[in-house]
Amino acid sequence: MKTSAKRNRTLGAALVALAIAGGPTACSAAGDGGSADGGGSYTIWDPYPQFDDESAWVKLLESCGSSAGVTVERTGYDTTDLTNKALLAAQQDNSPDVLIIDNPVISTLAEAGALTTTEENKLDTSAMEPNLLGAGQSGGKTYGVPIGANTLALYYNKDLLGKAGVDVTSVRDWPSLTAALAKVKAAGKKGITFSAIGTEEGSFQFLPWFWGSGAQLTALDSPQAVSALALWTDWLKQEYAPNSVINNTQTTSWQEFASGDYAFGENGTWQLANAEKLDFEYGIIPIPASAGGTAPAPTGGEFVSVPVQGDPARYATSQKLVSCLTSGDNLLTTDTTLSYIAPVAAVRDRQVAADAKLKVWAEAVQAARGRTGDDLGTRYPKISEPLWTAVQAALSGSKTPQEALATAQSTAAAATK
Repeated sequence: MKTSAKRNRTLGAALVALAIAGGPTACSAAGDGGSADGGGSYTIWDPYPQFDDESAWVKLLESCGSSAGVTVERTGYDTTDLTNKALLAAQQDNSPDVLIIDNPVISTLAEAGALTTTEENKLDTSAMEPNLLGAGQSGGKTYGVPIGANTLALYYNKDLLGKAGVDVTSVRDWPSLTAALAKVKAAGKKGITFSAIGTEEGSFQFLPWFWGSGAQLTALDSPQAVSALALWTDWLKQEYAPNSVINNTQTTSWQEFASGDYAFGENGTWQLANAEKLDFEYGIIPIPASAGGTAPAPTGGEFVSVPVQGDPARYATSQKLVSCLTSGDNLLTTDTTLSYIAPVAAVRDRQVAADAKLKVWAEAVQAARGRTGDDLGTRYPKISEPLWTAVQAALSGSKTPQEALATAQSTAAAATK
């Protein structure tokens, strides 16, 4: 199957956008051989370069290949490099058979015509949680299955809260959280740290508060959205949060929390191993929504997809490989290795049964949303950048929350016409 002129133009446009952001690099050749009747080699690209050929992850890939009767040729790239290579490979009709990629990129590749749908590749998504599956959907079609998810919650310092007279079970909404921060400050300690840097990390960390207000990404200047940004702005004015949040990445924010000086730190499941090394006792609570309950946080994590191939007969074996990686014990092993919460209820329950500390994360993932969900697809990045710019403007004091978000909505509306 030859790449159509329309698909080539779409892929070319996507590559130009990436080149502006950081510049693509040349791709390596995908494997050859193999067919629906078994045998040959099948290529898998993933964003886990930290795992070498002796790792449990690579052994699992090889085992799934053996079960499907093929040899697996696996390459691990860092996330940005993988996106560039995937687009280039699609343009050159040289895609891997299986692609494991960051969930916000799925819509870009799908709209560029680089991925098959689950209807075409016969992947079964029936057991996957709909809110997690949404990140891999575009135009009413599904383009892969989530391998797992991470998201955000609030870590807290039990010792510090105890000394400040704060009962963490009372923190259930924005007013009660702000009241807790006031008590912490009165006790001579620091309240909360988070990442508000002017990148996607900043939007990622702001979204639980944005969505928790009831705001929607299609209306950045709604009263609900303004209330969320005003919450963060007021925390800085009251010195409940430090000015450093404007430049904090999620890593530097974690380092602030790990110092022991902060009562709360917004961060993700990926910090669990570091949390066990803290010099103080910690706990975790969901990020509260404005009026109570768990705020929807954005999902991180990857999707396993099947790129378009010149020989459609390859899809049958690719489907076997993906099903092997995302089913039963294999999914449990993978999500444990990656510190992800499983996208399947039965596997997630097994995770919580094995480690009670994951209960909060399981609840957070159940309430989470995909950033490109609600059929935003490739419009999301054009909304996210004005959003993080607005957050920066409001926190720095150059604009009010209302002014900053009005500008953001105007910019996003023009960019997504």
